[in-house]
Amino acid sequence: LEEKEKQLTEVQKQYDSAISQKQALIDDAEICRRKMASATALIDGLANEKNRWTEQGKQFQEQTQKLVGDVLLCTAFLSYSGPFNQEFRDVLLNNWKTEMATRQIPYDTNIDISSMLVDSATVGEWGLQSLPNDELSIQNGIIVTKASRYPLLIDPQGQGKTWVRNKESQNKMQVTSLNHKMFRTHLEDSLSLGKPLLIEDINEELDPALDNVLEKNFMKSGSCLKVKVGDKECDVMEGFTLYITTKLANPAFTPEISARTSIIDFTVTMKGLGDQLLGLVILKEKSELESERVELLEDVTANKRKMQELEDNLLYRLTSTQGSLVDDETLIDVLRTTKITAEDVQHKIETANSTQQKISIAREEFRPVATRGSILYFLITNMSMVNGMYQTSLPQFLGLFDISMERSEESPYQKKRIENIVNYLTFEVFRYTLRGLYEQDKFLFTLLLALKVDLNRKKIKHEELMVLIKGGAALDVNALKAKPEWVQDVTWLNLVELGKLGVFRDIPGKVSKNQAAWRQWYNNPAPEETLTPNNLDAQMDPFRKLLLIRSWCPDRIAVQAKKYIADSLGKRFSDGVILDMKDMLKESSPRVPMICLLSMGSDPTSSIESLSKQEKLSCKAISMGQGQDVHARALLQACMENGGWALLQNCHLGLDFMEELFLLVVETESMHKDFRLWLTTEVHPKFPISLLQIGIKYTNEPPQGIKPGLKRTYHGLAPEQLQSCHLPQWRPMLYALAFLHTVVQERRKFGPLGWNIPYEFNQADFTSTMKFIHRHLDNLNLKKGVCWTTVRYMIGEVQYGGRVTDDFDKILLNTYAKTYFCDAMFGPMFVLGFEGYKIPHWKDKLRSQDFIDHIDALPASDTPEVFGLHRNADITYQTNLASECLNTILNIQPKDSAGDSGETRESAVFRQANDMLSKLPANYVNHEVKARLQEMGHLSPMNIFLRQEIDRMQRVIVTVRNTLVDLRLAIDGTIIMSENLRDALDNIYDARVPTSWKKISWQSSSLGFWFTELLERDAQFRTWCFGGRPDVFWMTGFFNPQGFLTAMRQEVTRAHKGWALDTVVLTNSVTDMTKDEVTESPREGVYVHGLFLDGAAWDKEEARLVESPAKVLFSPLPVVHISATNTAAPETLREGKGKGGKGRAPAAPRLSIPQLPLLAAPEKKAPTKPKPRRSGANRDADVRDREQVSDKPCEARLYGCPLYKKPHRTDLTFITTLQLTTTKQSPEHWTLRGVALLCDTK
Repeated sequence: LEEKEKQLTEVQKQYDSAISQKQALIDDAEICRRKMASATALIDGLANEKNRWTEQGKQFQEQTQKLVGDVLLCTAFLSYSGPFNQEFRDVLLNNWKTEMATRQIPYDTNIDISSMLVDSATVGEWGLQSLPNDELSIQNGIIVTKASRYPLLIDPQGQGKTWVRNKESQNKMQVTSLNHKMFRTHLEDSLSLGKPLLIEDINEELDPALDNVLEKNFMKSGSCLKVKVGDKECDVMEGFTLYITTKLANPAFTPEISARTSIIDFTVTMKGLGDQLLGLVILKEKSELESERVELLEDVTANKRKMQELEDNLLYRLTSTQGSLVDDETLIDVLRTTKITAEDVQHKIETANSTQQKISIAREEFRPVATRGSILYFLITNMSMVNGMYQTSLPQFLGLFDISMERSEESPYQKKRIENIVNYLTFEVFRYTLRGLYEQDKFLFTLLLALKVDLNRKKIKHEELMVLIKGGAALDVNALKAKPEWVQDVTWLNLVELGKLGVFRDIPGKVSKNQAAWRQWYNNPAPEETLTPNNLDAQMDPFRKLLLIRSWCPDRIAVQAKKYIADSLGKRFSDGVILDMKDMLKESSPRVPMICLLSMGSDPTSSIESLSKQEKLSCKAISMGQGQDVHARALLQACMENGGWALLQNCHLGLDFMEELFLLVVETESMHKDFRLWLTTEVHPKFPISLLQIGIKYTNEPPQGIKPGLKRTYHGLAPEQLQSCHLPQWRPMLYALAFLHTVVQERRKFGPLGWNIPYEFNQADFTSTMKFIHRHLDNLNLKKGVCWTTVRYMIGEVQYGGRVTDDFDKILLNTYAKTYFCDAMFGPMFVLGFEGYKIPHWKDKLRSQDFIDHIDALPASDTPEVFGLHRNADITYQTNLASECLNTILNIQPKDSAGDSGETRESAVFRQANDMLSKLPANYVNHEVKARLQEMGHLSPMNIFLRQEIDRMQRVIVTVRNTLVDLRLAIDGTIIMSENLRDALDNIYDARVPTSWKKISWQSSSLGFWFTELLERDAQFRTWCFGGRPDVFWMTGFFNPQGFLTAMRQEVTRAHKGWALDTVVLTNSVTDMTKDEVTESPREGVYVHGLFLDGAAWDKEEARLVESPAKVLFSPLPVVHISATNTAAPETLREGKGKGGKGRAPAAPRLSIPQLPLLAAPEKKAPTKPKPRRSGANRDADVRDREQVSDKPCEARLYGCPLYKKPHRTDLTFITTLQLTTTKQSPEHWTLRGVALLCDTK
């Protein structure tokens, strides 16, 4: 039994062992099965990733080799590209790649900076936080979040600020501004609490307290960081970050700010704004589509983020698992979840993409609305470059956009509905913008609107636009083929440039072959209304007709442009907009101030007070100025609490308070619903942009013209003022004064032809003169009558004349006083300047309404003759208006446009620089010039003058050569593009004279004329220096023509023993010769050619001033003989031997007394004694002297005609006065005409 038990025990052990082995095998089998299942799961789970990971492994290997170059590109991008637009960023990137390839630094040629620095899920989140999804905005977001320096956002539209606010909304970001009274506290709290800080709307400077924060001069103190803010140390907690924004579109930050911050251009792009506007349209028109699109974006972003997290978790598990992968069941679960989620996400993404494609197709149907909106917004923002007060914010524009969609006419047809929205939006923006523009800028804006719309429609080309605004300004007239004599140089240059366009191909040749027809068309008063020669009308639409008119008749540009605007946009756009203050009031709110931009003679106070009475609300006004801040603050507080209107006048005198006012309007929590804020201000460059962008701007300019001016004056007169004096002289003199007041104001519009200096005559001048006349009549001696000498003196020298600073303007004003105020004014036939403008005469009627009725009967439009000017003056006025408009359009053109031809600005300037260098004269050789002057007599006054002129010319030639050579090198990239070179590049491309050239040379309307003049001036100096003294001089070609005449005076003085320079004055005689007819120089004095009469013409046959022919603005004067005479010599020694106004200079022995006296009346044997130029009251004595000359029509009298270098008449361009003969008209006639001589008309 014992043995059997032993055997049983042994067998039991064997059994147990077998069972254990069996269990172990079963367990091993189970483990093996599990491992097989895990391995199968791993294989199945990772099978789809094998190819991708294998490919990625290879890519990572390649990236590792190219990592140095890629990282270099990314860091360079983060460091340098922020301030630039998308195009220049691409240029920078390509330049860096080229440089790296040259230096053999490996980099990925297909590198995508954005995808390398940020993942698509993050970009999606930014989009949901209101960051536009265009490439520039995404790059900006990367720089804001990745750059090592704190970001400074150039953000005129506030898009960047909105994104930052949304992005940091969960982090309790503090918002402040530099002028906030709690700014330092906000900064310290954000640092110590670890909260983001946004400093908004800075100007071009930062608070010095920020220096250490911007430079991150943090000090380690234990476990935390500290920074010194001013004189106080603050903790710097984790989570603190700083954002800075500015509304300035093109700020000039200091180098220190540029180094301490990461400047980023967040200016909205056309594409970014277009997508935003498209979203708004779809939200309104197809709300279900937009909500579905947003949901899809959110789902796709969330799914991509989840996929990214799962993939990161899986990769972490794979790399951190200890032992065999098949033993980690958690990994298997993660892999299984990842696979299921990936399949689900992939399916959702495919569905989303399919849906997104359908939505995009539906959205694109509304793209025209968004495109038009983008065009309009960028146009109105460009107007801020015309005038800094024309500021419009993006929220304001988006408000107009929403209104347009709500109020535009509905239609069941989608295409018609889109057309309705576009038309309503265009006119609504046009009406809103025009209300806030000055009169001279309204036409400019309307024309720009039509041009921008047609450029987008592809109706006009960029080259055609450039011809419209630049004409042929870049061309050299001497380098072109000969033109017909009757065609002006400017016109011919314009035609040559126009001839490069398809419709007008070879138009200069057509004009030359068909001169009679073209001349007849040109001489027509309204050529745009008549058929064009060569059957061009059949090939021209209104815009092409505008191009032709621009080339031929600049004064008719406005007329034809209105036709073009009506054709392009509709007739209502060419009619203008009338200000309706009630409608404007409806648009306002307590937080939207109404800002009136003041102009000369405008004051909206009475209109605002009248409107407040209609609305039954109180209106209290305060005029800003020193010490008025306290009163304004109290008024605002009272009105905000109790309701009512606050009117702050002349806010440009209280700019410091304006920043506080903006914060007060924006941050005040509760305001009375009836509170309204009205502001009036003149244009000021430092007026806060933020305040302008939240307000409604409008202008209230007085109406233009004689009739509105007289009505405005009489509406301001109380009835008792008309009845205050019962003498019969009172009402005619008052009416004449009102007429004079209007005339002197309206004459300003004619520019230098009207007044040399545009004086600000105002109501105070009228009131003070009216009071003087009233007192004068009260003390009148009825037997002696009105003392006209006293009245004229008080008007011309004191009341109105007190403002006048120019001598010739003083003569003009005195001439007006003499013409209007005389005994004849009390007669029934007396007219004020022109037929139809008579003084009303009544015996019993004293009501102001009677005068208003008389004024209403006056002509609606005023001819220049009313002001004493020639009809051609209106051509000058219209030409100047058109020229100013086109120049402004040229100024605000983007600097990076290459046009449809593909030629960039740089290549065009490079080509032009080469052309100019090839024509530029060689430098003067000093020793050669010196030797020639020694031969001619280096101590002679004229030769000394020549040396000075050559020195100035040498400086110009050297400067031009250096600039052009350096500019070519800078364009090639050999040297740095300095500020001067950048200015030269911009101006040469725009066909203007670079600033550095203009400073050392002369004024000119275009680069082509300037360069032509340089060549002609140089030719005169070289001929004089190396070929001998010329027979006739071109005075326009001198830098210092006054010095030329002084040198001539010295020369004549030295030739006469006993003459003193102080008593020698100029005399002149107009010959009947042209420049080419002069065969020898005069025996004494000089012949001068190249002078032009502005406002009159010269009759060579009768040697006298006559009226200008129609459409001839500048008439050439024959050669003028200018000499000198001694005023201290006996009269008999200075007698002439004949009429001095005509013919060649009389012969006289060399170096003897000159026979070229001033022109005189024929019956006198000796000419009139010449007088030196006098100023002030003495000059008026000259006028009185002339009055003593006989009034017989045939008798010759003298008009003292001022001579200027350029059409812009100032003391700086004045040379001298020449005496010109007038017979049929009095000298006063030419004074009112504004007649002057010009050396240059361009």
